[in-house]
Amino acid sequence: MKEEKTGILSERIFYNKDNFFCISVFETENEQFYAVGYLPYAEKGRRYTLRGDWKTHPKYGEQFAFTSYEEKEPETEAGLIAFLSSGMLRGIGPVTARAIVKTFGPKTMEVLNLQPERLTEVPGIGEVKAAAIIEGYQARREMADTVLELQEFDISSATAMKLYQVYGSEAADKVRKNPYQLIEDVFGIGFQKADRIARSMGIGSGDPHRIRSGILYNLGLEANSGNTFAFRKPFCEQTAGMLDVSLQEVEEVLYTAVIEGDLYADVMDGAELLYLDRFYRAEQRVAGKMLQLAHAELSHLTGDLEGMIRRMETDRDIRLSQKQKQAILTSLQNGVCVITGGPGTGKTTIIDAIMYILTSNGIRTALAAPTGRAAKRMSQTTGYEASTIHRLLEYFYSENDDNMRFGRTEENPLEYECIVIDEMSMVDILLMEGLVNAVRPGTRLILVGDADQLPPVGAGNVLRDILRSDTIHSIRLTEIFRQARESLIVVNAHLINRGEYPSYNEKDKDFFFIERNRETEILETIKDLCTRRLPSYYQDCDVLSDIQVLTPMRKGLLGSIHLNRELQAILNPPSADRNEKNLGERIFRQGDKVMQNKNDYRISWRSIRDLSEGEGIFNGDIGIVQTVDSEQGRLGVLFDEERLVQYDFSQLDELESAFAMTVHKSQGSEFPVVILPMTRFPPMLATRNLLYTAVTRARRGVILVGLRDVCSAMVDNDTIAERQSGLAQRLRKLWDLMDGQT
Repeated sequence: MKEEKTGILSERIFYNKDNFFCISVFETENEQFYAVGYLPYAEKGRRYTLRGDWKTHPKYGEQFAFTSYEEKEPETEAGLIAFLSSGMLRGIGPVTARAIVKTFGPKTMEVLNLQPERLTEVPGIGEVKAAAIIEGYQARREMADTVLELQEFDISSATAMKLYQVYGSEAADKVRKNPYQLIEDVFGIGFQKADRIARSMGIGSGDPHRIRSGILYNLGLEANSGNTFAFRKPFCEQTAGMLDVSLQEVEEVLYTAVIEGDLYADVMDGAELLYLDRFYRAEQRVAGKMLQLAHAELSHLTGDLEGMIRRMETDRDIRLSQKQKQAILTSLQNGVCVITGGPGTGKTTIIDAIMYILTSNGIRTALAAPTGRAAKRMSQTTGYEASTIHRLLEYFYSENDDNMRFGRTEENPLEYECIVIDEMSMVDILLMEGLVNAVRPGTRLILVGDADQLPPVGAGNVLRDILRSDTIHSIRLTEIFRQARESLIVVNAHLINRGEYPSYNEKDKDFFFIERNRETEILETIKDLCTRRLPSYYQDCDVLSDIQVLTPMRKGLLGSIHLNRELQAILNPPSADRNEKNLGERIFRQGDKVMQNKNDYRISWRSIRDLSEGEGIFNGDIGIVQTVDSEQGRLGVLFDEERLVQYDFSQLDELESAFAMTVHKSQGSEFPVVILPMTRFPPMLATRNLLYTAVTRARRGVILVGLRDVCSAMVDNDTIAERQSGLAQRLRKLWDLMDGQT
């Protein structure tokens, strides 16, 4: 039985405004004690009833650790004034609070709760100000009542606030109806948290809602790992073990989920597969539309194509190789074409040549890439305007569907006759579905990318699957051009890709290895490189924008989390003229380099260049913190040196530090200088294609720091974790069907 204590909060020792965790001193008529727990809007002078147990803390001694609370309305004049002027009600400061209490005396709370319209009787409060106070008080009361009601389910104040933001006053009813629905509706609530809430409500392990949620959760984990499907038998066995239920119970709920359309069961090459419905539909759609586009009749190009290529060579003062000419001709003569190759093989030159020929023929052409950084780089290197794929497809947030949608669809297709997509290795199956849906038959679709890069962050392996299917025209570029051969970055990338060891430390070159034996030495060397050695070596080097530390892992001394703490401390240390915001163990400070860690289609941005406005910041976008406004509870971030976004402090879990980032997160980005630690990584991360991807992110310099034998082992480790994706088989199957009908 939990103990109950009622008292007044007399002192706040610690208070986190984001999750409401509070260490405080409480006073009763007879005693003073320390209390610890989650307490929204905790202010001195407020009176609470706390429920919890006594615990001993090594620093503060005996504490009352409360798990639920109830706020008592203030009774004294001083308590009423403190309550009203605590900052929770906008428009009420100490002066206004005293005026309200002077007018209504001990009936102040009764007026606020039952007759709030009487606030206009207070000198200085007109109808507009009264309406604002009433609205704020009622919203705060509704929130407090909801948080209190949710405590019944052992839900913390922080989680309760998230639920309130999503569901409003209906939060408790939503939880009672089906706590597992929270997983789909509320960012940050996973299966374990929802399951804990459900158990507190007495929901048993065999409840169909629980089993269904566990199935969807596990399939979601497969998608997060890059797989579009799971093999049915081992999946069901693993899910039954996780849920501690029988295999038969899982199969029964699974059958219902398939009937209702949440899941799709399929058979491929004799194996039974399970798909989340959206991934099954995406694979089917991409396969069908790709082959439709490949066989459609194309708009005619006037003139001699080979003559146009020669004229382009003259105008650009370049000489194309035979393979490059073949790639250009194949792209222009077919509905769909894939061009793949490593760094220095001339992919960008081919894009430039294609654009030259198409614009000469008056063919409307779009250039796009998966990320803003990749699109910007393509614009700079070709001279033609490029956009992100999302912007090309006119993405928007649909309130009705509570999801992202594209304005360009099969019913409202793109009005281009050719579309060129760069960095195709980053495109996952859902984005590819959106793209092909918006392309009209007869439009040329040219896909350019490096198939040896790491696969996309999202589910699927689109570029490799298309190439592996052998159904779409493709060209693989292998020749490294003379100018590119002068760069050891390019030469070593190809050596690594072929399983050969790279060369280091050649005079006047751009690829270096600094040997260090211990992780602490590697860390100190990386810090020294960022603060002293590289800025002096590259005279025009900006530490934040030009130097990027990459690492294969998130955890550990040389993982991205710890590296970010260390680098923030030396590259952007605390300063009186830099505001900052604490979020748990993380600190966001003006001048910090940060990265978006989830797609947010609803968040607004404003261009500082032309004052245009839009919505959407995407996983992997990098920016610099411009402002930290604690008074307004906002943090401003400038992305791509142009788009300014204002984040509420409650949204900061969407951001993470980016002084260091994982190699996976760096895909599609290019940095002047890359630093990569070489330590004993887990074997699944110490792979050839991860090292290759990291090296190809650099433009001017690569510095490896650590153990040479680790680098050699990564080159030797050609293990590629095969993704479970059905696109290649679907393309081949459709191709065979079409071939049999002709």
